Amino acid sequence: MRHRVSGRKLSRDTAHRTALLRNLATALFRHERICTTLAKAKETRRFSERLITLGKKDSLHAKRLAARHISDKAVHKKLFTEIAPRFVDRPGGYTRMFKLGRRQGDSASMALIELVERAPEEKAKKKAKK
Repeated sequence: MRHRVSGRKLSRDTAHRTALLRNLATALFRHERICTTLAKAKETRRFSERLITLGKKDSLHAKRLAARHISDKAVHKKLFTEIAPRFVDRPGGYTRMFKLGRRQGDSASMALIELVERAPEEKAKKKAKK
């Protein structure tokens, strides 16, 4: 029975799974959008939204808790100075996912996960391309 058991194992042991989620969350904060499998995107959403909530608190304790999971100092700083202040008024739901269909090689369901409120310079780049 799976009563009150949350999270996906993603066919990995515990250490590999936590390293994967840390790396995916770091990549999400660095690039503000990533493409991965649907199951990994759903788990990354849970993991990264908790880190953004920590970033909104902006205390020393919150910074140390976030530093457990984000090893890149530049991304850690970006989380607390750029990303979290964008979501101060938002009570949750900091990311959105789009299903992209299936990957050609192994037919895995793919998804695009991105931050809801992206940086203004990225929006300007997007408009310039059009």
